[in-house]
Amino acid sequence: MEFFILLIIALVIVFSRKLQGQNVSKFVQTQFGSVYDKVAPYSFKVVREKTKQLGREYTPRQYTIQVTAIAGAAAIISYLYFYSLPITIMYVAIAICFVPYLAYLRCKREYSEFLFEQIQVYTSNTIMEFATTQSFVKAIEGVRDSKLLDDPVKTDVEHMIELAYQNGSIDESLLYFSNLYPYYIVKNMHQLFLQITKEGAQNSMDSLENMQLDIDMLVESVYRDRIDRKTFHKQFLGFGMMLYILVMAVQFLLGTEEYIALLDNIICSIVLHLVIIVNTGFLLKGEKYYNENVGAE
Repeated sequence: MEFFILLIIALVIVFSRKLQGQNVSKFVQTQFGSVYDKVAPYSFKVVREKTKQLGREYTPRQYTIQVTAIAGAAAIISYLYFYSLPITIMYVAIAICFVPYLAYLRCKREYSEFLFEQIQVYTSNTIMEFATTQSFVKAIEGVRDSKLLDDPVKTDVEHMIELAYQNGSIDESLLYFSNLYPYYIVKNMHQLFLQITKEGAQNSMDSLENMQLDIDMLVESVYRDRIDRKTFHKQFLGFGMMLYILVMAVQFLLGTEEYIALLDNIICSIVLHLVIIVNTGFLLKGEKYYNENVGAE
């Protein structure tokens, strides 16, 4: 045990000497980032890059705080469970490995919220432009030229316009966009425009006004859901942490010495490991739910 501790201290000293004159946190971030960029899925790279552009990506300081908090929580919990330094170090290392996954979930949520905001702009403004132009293509051209859209939605709208002119109809354009963005408001609006274009609906303005009301109601429900999710998230994390420290009640009832003696029983140790694993899985599922797609079906 003493040799193991001294080895860790020696490695830390050597590492700090090697990086003398450099910003250690910057070095770690650069090295980790270069490795992660090579193995990260392409879709996540795109999402993370967009999150950076939106200014919603964590700063190095925020990532450092997150890693420190997660590692500290893992160290405290695992040590109070097993009173073993090697096991504590193992759990700290495993906990830190989950940081990229948490970043992935958070970036997906930020990107999903951004996309929904863009879809809200696209649908609302297309309806308003159509009221003036009475042409779907001219309407989405007006939305594109308004500079309210950002990529990737802007590029996809431009491709819709190209498809409409190439085919002489809006069918393929609507299908293309609806497949890319499977939102309830997109499908309904496109279906309405097809009906107006092909069947010449008598009360098209009334239908469009009703569609705008549907969009407003959906947007309101989505933003309300976002607030509810944040409230749930705080309560959920608190509940999850409470489950971790239930073992303290056992120690309080038995006494610390008797509890440590129980750790020599392999079955008790396995049960404690299972408690940590199951509760961690429970927390990760909660995080995944909190970061699920916003507004999409």
